[in-house]
Amino acid sequence: MNARTNRLLARFKALADPVRARLVVLCGAAECSVSELTEVTGLSQPRVSQHLKQLIAAGLLERFRDGHYVYYRVPAAEGSAGEIRRLLALLPTEEPEFRRDVDKLRELRSAGDLEATGNADDDRFLHRALVELTMSSPIGDLLDIGCGQGRLLKLLASRAHRVVGVDVDPQARRMARAELLLAGLPNCTLRQGDMYALPFDDANFDTIILDDVLVDAERPASAVGEAKRLLKDGGRILFLASVDDGGADQLKNDYASWAANTGLRLAPPRSIPEAGPGWLLGVATA
Repeated sequence: MNARTNRLLARFKALADPVRARLVVLCGAAECSVSELTEVTGLSQPRVSQHLKQLIAAGLLERFRDGHYVYYRVPAAEGSAGEIRRLLALLPTEEPEFRRDVDKLRELRSAGDLEATGNADDDRFLHRALVELTMSSPIGDLLDIGCGQGRLLKLLASRAHRVVGVDVDPQARRMARAELLLAGLPNCTLRQGDMYALPFDDANFDTIILDDVLVDAERPASAVGEAKRLLKDGGRILFLASVDDGGADQLKNDYASWAANTGLRLAPPRSIPEAGPGWLLGVATA
């Protein structure tokens, strides 16, 4: 038999075990740590780890480190990800044990009401502008640098192919994971990262958001240059920053300077809303 057939048979064999099927369903709903999988399934940590090892060997899961934790998820990158998703779609969603597991994971991650930040009206205008922008041109693979608790990930994930949020704050990433699970967005992943040296290959994303991180950055042009390194041909970088009264004009000059210093072409930035803006949005291309 050829390699593809053998690979498929190995995946069938891995999924034939009920415990491994439960783990894959959980990691398909959200990226999960070993401690979360142990808590949800009620199994011992060594047993869960052994099953995870077999699922990784079969290519059904991938692992990555985020700070002090290791997470597991169904692969989301190009290649075999589509084949794996089609295979997992054969698992019955009405299976009570699968539903109980995912519900228990949601309860485990429940973080209560998140603290509201910013102006709700300004955020509403911003969300509308971003949705309009992404309707005119596909998002593709999205990277949100400075994603915080994942507000823009939740807004844009359903329009994107693959979504990665990066933030230096582990508490923000933890809350973002809870929010994304509750929103039912399995195409999202969270990573710890330094915006000056991000852990991704060149030309990896179609859309990159510099999410209110440049104004207070020590080296904003370097952060923009790092974002440019990750941009695919034909992609775009969104400069996004909150502004105080009267601060939009200076920020427009900053946007132009950062774009010029990194060889990007910047469209005229947009004040959101136009009167008394709370946000400034700029779109740059290579």
